[in-house]
Amino acid sequence: MSPPSSTLAPDADPRRWRALVLLAMAELLGMSLWFSASAVSPRLQALWQLSDSQAGWLTGAVQLGFVAGTAIAALLNLADLIPSRVYFAVSALLAAAANAALTLADGYGQAVALRFATGMLLAGVYPPAMKMVSTWFRSARGLAIGTVVGALTVGKATPYLLRAFPSLDWRQVVLAASAGAVVSALLVAATYRDGPYPFARRRFSWGLLRDVARNRPARLAIAGYLGHMWELYAMWTFISLFFVDVFAAHGHGGAEARAGLMGFAVIAAGGMGSVLAGAWADRLGRARVTIWAMAASGACALAIGWMMRAPVWLVVAVALLWGFAVVADSAQFSAIVTEVAPEHAVGTALTLQTALGFLLTSVSIAAVPHLRAAGGWPLAFGLLAAGPALGIIAMRMLPSAAPR
Repeated sequence: MSPPSSTLAPDADPRRWRALVLLAMAELLGMSLWFSASAVSPRLQALWQLSDSQAGWLTGAVQLGFVAGTAIAALLNLADLIPSRVYFAVSALLAAAANAALTLADGYGQAVALRFATGMLLAGVYPPAMKMVSTWFRSARGLAIGTVVGALTVGKATPYLLRAFPSLDWRQVVLAASAGAVVSALLVAATYRDGPYPFARRRFSWGLLRDVARNRPARLAIAGYLGHMWELYAMWTFISLFFVDVFAAHGHGGAEARAGLMGFAVIAAGGMGSVLAGAWADRLGRARVTIWAMAASGACALAIGWMMRAPVWLVVAVALLWGFAVVADSAQFSAIVTEVAPEHAVGTALTLQTALGFLLTSVSIAAVPHLRAAGGWPLAFGLLAAGPALGIIAMRMLPSAAPR
């Protein structure tokens, strides 16, 4: 398992906390675009007569767009050619525009295309922020990246909170997310500067894939990440819909608004999970924390689908635990890859990890509606637990002092 990072000299620049707060706020506002359409999918389903599977692709298209954007950015070396704050700000502004254009779409086809474009542009908002915050932190990098991931997790949950207000029309929810991304772009453009630990510039090369593939610790870390991603975005996409069914089964009125609040609460719980897991990983070891998180989230995935008729407070408690654990390990997988991959191929390893992970999420998101139709929520959510199970196996095989 990966060792704790306590052997590094403590970070000392006092400006690092200001940079962390800035980037956390920017990610919270910018990443609210990710689920803006998913949060209002019940209204779009009614408007455009969509099936559950089609509604799921309002998120699946974002995943595929993000993969495409990440690959393009890596091949063109955009993160090195363009200053970080400019790259982030321009990407956030363009993503906000693509998201806002959803309010003008006249049907499903245009909506999916715009969601793909939004995901592609968010590739200039999400990964660069991880690199940007890492230029300010080394010994506490797990905490720093965990904080940024926690903030973007809350940001992704925000559209569900807005959906809970019946007075807001679906277009207002979408436009509010775009407004947040615009503010995010302005914050970074006006105030961000790189820290004292810059990264060496290395171009992406397909030839480096061979070096990553031959490195067993890197393969295991990527495999663990894939298990985590199989579960994560499918859970985030459908947890609100699950609560619509829960509240309806208990005869509660206003099921959609209540489900929106629960969608926000469950996803946002991951914000605290990411911060705490980052702090624990710096002290106890990253791989150990990922195993604990996947064990907890996998258990919740197996259990919650059977709890439709259980007391609502109990369902809520399990869902909040699931939300806390399901993303707690996310940042640590990337940190592990930076520690175990061949030093000259770290960028390629991270690009490969991200691309494979988000490609896999599009499969699990597409599968859940069909599994739900075939066997209900026990089958749909239960199969998601296969990801954490396989991820745990991979991380337990990771050497404790993996050489580069």
